[in-house]
Amino acid sequence: MKTLFLTNEYPPTIYGGAGVHVDYLSRELAKLMDVEVRCYGKEHREARVTAPTLHATGFGLDTSAYTAPKNLHSVFGAIQRGLDWNTTAIDADVVHLHTWYTHLGGIMAKLNYGLPMVLTVHSLEPLRPWKREQLGGGYDFSCWVEKTAIEMADAVIAVSAETRADILRLFHVPADRVPVIYNGIDLDEYRRVTTTAALEKYGIDPRTPYVLFVGRITRQKGIIHLVNAIRHLDPGFQIVLCAGAPDTPEIAAEMQAAVAAAQAVRPGILWIEQMVTNPEKIELYSHASVFVCPSIYEPFGIINLEAMACETAVVASAVGGIKEVVVPGETGWLVPLAQMTESPFEALHPEQFARDLAARINSLMADPARCAEFGQAGRRRAEKMFSWSAIARQVRDLYATLVEKRARVS
Repeated sequence: MKTLFLTNEYPPTIYGGAGVHVDYLSRELAKLMDVEVRCYGKEHREARVTAPTLHATGFGLDTSAYTAPKNLHSVFGAIQRGLDWNTTAIDADVVHLHTWYTHLGGIMAKLNYGLPMVLTVHSLEPLRPWKREQLGGGYDFSCWVEKTAIEMADAVIAVSAETRADILRLFHVPADRVPVIYNGIDLDEYRRVTTTAALEKYGIDPRTPYVLFVGRITRQKGIIHLVNAIRHLDPGFQIVLCAGAPDTPEIAAEMQAAVAAAQAVRPGILWIEQMVTNPEKIELYSHASVFVCPSIYEPFGIINLEAMACETAVVASAVGGIKEVVVPGETGWLVPLAQMTESPFEALHPEQFARDLAARINSLMADPARCAEFGQAGRRRAEKMFSWSAIARQVRDLYATLVEKRARVS
């Protein structure tokens, strides 16, 4: 059996949780079956063989002749790559899609090549309306293609029970087509380390405790809420914001202004604006007293799992799949968005949310023993619940069921 992954993110270009998922799942699945990855890439059609059973090909894109508005280039680029992926012959038994950028390509593979189509939901467009800031009218396209693909998929993998509930609420999909298969973690790679090279590189004082944020600068990740919470944080510890890849120039400017305002009244705020390497990220997690995830929408929240695997206590928003990863009072604290409207991106009382975040952070930073206790419990939970090897077996078994069903029908 062979699977074809379609994805926009793949090493060396990964900027979000979906890319992390594809990277690790493809490697783990390749221990069980043949895996081909077709992805975005500057190196047009240059195959990368990373294991005997794992082949990845990057498909480049020339937008130099585009005269469409700049914010539509990614939309039309997704359509072009979908065509390129399909005009290159497909010999897989199943096609597996990751993010809306791949959905049109997957639909064509299903219809033209007769393949069972699996789709993993890493996020849902109706729950990310701020994407219109980035895509303009392209957001209407991304919503349409996502809905079309989800409703015609042979299986829609939800990365959490709450994501499954969102899928069934927002789309016309039979419940038996929507299994829950969690994201995972490489427990050998993500573990506590004692090295401090990354701290020294980025100017973090290893002798002073610090709070850590890791993520993109986007509405979804709630970074502005954390920056606004800084004025309510107690003195005596550092705040490290590992935040880059802003969605739009507007949110980049908003972040610049918010951080500058916070730095003007509180010392010890360090902003790492570039995307760090995995070893650097693991070192940052390992030495942090508290990891903070203030997301306002998060189907799973793999960054919380990364922090937990590195034995770091977590303070996170009580949204989406985060509630299935972080156990309040055991591995960290959850901060509810009770003061927000039904649309999570429209904060009814953002100041209250900022204060609540700060209160939970302050309570842990004042209690190093509790931080250590939460961190150790987080590692145990990661080991028990979220290994990639177990998750890959679940995905492989799902493929086998769909391939067998397609064979019976034909």
